[in-house]
Amino acid sequence: MRQETKCIQAGYHPGNGDPRMIPIIQSTTFKYDTSEDMGRLFDLEADGYFYSRLQNPTCDMVAAKICALEGGTAAMLTGSGMAANFLAAFNLAGCGDHIVSSSCIYGGTFNLFHVTMKRMGVEVTFVDPDCTEEELDAAFRPNTKLVFGETIANPSLAVLDIEKFARAAHAHGVPLVMDNTFATPINCRPFEFGCDIVTHSTTKYMDGHDASLGGAIVDSGNFDWMAHADRFPGLCTPDESYHGITYAERFGREGAFITKCTAQLMRDLGTVQSPMNAYLLNLGLESLAVRMQRHCENALKVAEFLEQHEKVAWVKYPGLPSGKDYALVQKYLPHGTCGVVSFGVQGGRKGAEEFMKHLKIAMIATHVADAHTCVLHPASSTHRQMTDEELIAAGVAPDLVRLSVGIENVDDILEDLGQALAQI
Repeated sequence: MRQETKCIQAGYHPGNGDPRMIPIIQSTTFKYDTSEDMGRLFDLEADGYFYSRLQNPTCDMVAAKICALEGGTAAMLTGSGMAANFLAAFNLAGCGDHIVSSSCIYGGTFNLFHVTMKRMGVEVTFVDPDCTEEELDAAFRPNTKLVFGETIANPSLAVLDIEKFARAAHAHGVPLVMDNTFATPINCRPFEFGCDIVTHSTTKYMDGHDASLGGAIVDSGNFDWMAHADRFPGLCTPDESYHGITYAERFGREGAFITKCTAQLMRDLGTVQSPMNAYLLNLGLESLAVRMQRHCENALKVAEFLEQHEKVAWVKYPGLPSGKDYALVQKYLPHGTCGVVSFGVQGGRKGAEEFMKHLKIAMIATHVADAHTCVLHPASSTHRQMTDEELIAAGVAPDLVRLSVGIENVDDILEDLGQALAQI
């Protein structure tokens, strides 16, 4: 099936007389006839459900749809995109380990790596995504466990050279983990370029309607954990909390990562997505392909308008031919990028604040990537914990305005931007 069809059909296949839509299994627990039946589930010897903190049928059906869209072998839902990034990283790296990450990532993820996981004993080296292969190679250490990046960085909109980062990761025997939230699998499938694990904030384009928080992790099934068993003991040596199961042996490269992440980390940390949120997410997924096309069309017209406006100091949009990453866009995202445009206005920070006060359609909101056009000044909100030096390293200029272009009539959006720019 093609992507547009998978958005509708994948993940759930009702039988004769079954509900047409994915059912909401709003239950914390599941009944069994014997203790032996339930015991096999606890020992990971049988498929099924016993407690929704680990797995829930509704969530699994929606995860299967996202897995199909990405072309993976296994997937799971989480309570948020931040939870997805944390679980994906912590499933591989613990106290005393090291991560290599692109410096151009979402401010919340930067804080997760730079502050919270540092307190857990995990060190992270941030590299410029435009670094040379030699500079990238030099960032690795003997205890490096993964490489992390974003397909299209939020909010700098830098496009990652996936193949360059994948080559470096694999040369050092570690997987490449990528956040594919902004591109979605409609515009980019990172597995096709060497990425091993993909994460999403499903709160964004996948949900698309500002309705439900959520995240997802998808495994490509391509990384050979047993070939690097010394580096990944959590996957390649017995887990005593499950009677000595070795995940990579029992579930193979196709299922080991997600099984461990679910059975061990979700069991202990409980960052679950609710069945109701998964149901709402599925409604958004059904229109994802249609909406992404409209987002990209509108955003390109907005970027072209801003690029010509006398009160706009600079514009960054991956789809603009004038952008420095345009060659990477042609390689990795030839059919569209995203609906987010970053730009600066005359007057720097003060000009940005003044401009945003006068917008009528575009609302000031922390959110991004949904049907509504919304706007944010990251330096004073999502990235305010970062210094000016860290902001610049992350590709976030202090005057940057992040405009998430919605699916309204583009002429109304352009008129709104024009009248607000006239006020500064």
